[in-house]
Amino acid sequence: MERVYVIPLRDVKRVPRTIRSPKAIRIVREFMQRHMKSDDIVIDSAVNEKIWERGIQKVPPKIKVKATKEEDGSVLVTLVE
Repeated sequence: MERVYVIPLRDVKRVPRTIRSPKAIRIVREFMQRHMKSDDIVIDSAVNEKIWERGIQKVPPKIKVKATKEEDGSVLVTLVE
């Protein structure tokens, strides 16, 4: 099963500047767990690099990802270009 999601990251702006990018990664993981109904989430390095692109403080307001659920229940999250 493949789905494309636009994950809003605007809530990250409410946390201290020094932990925004790590919080954004946690938000992506929680969003995928909630929407794909799986606990085994694998985030691609391209998604991580996109969030960290402008540093720890300046996180993008949203990110577009493609989630692919495998037969064993694991979910691979990749960046949509």
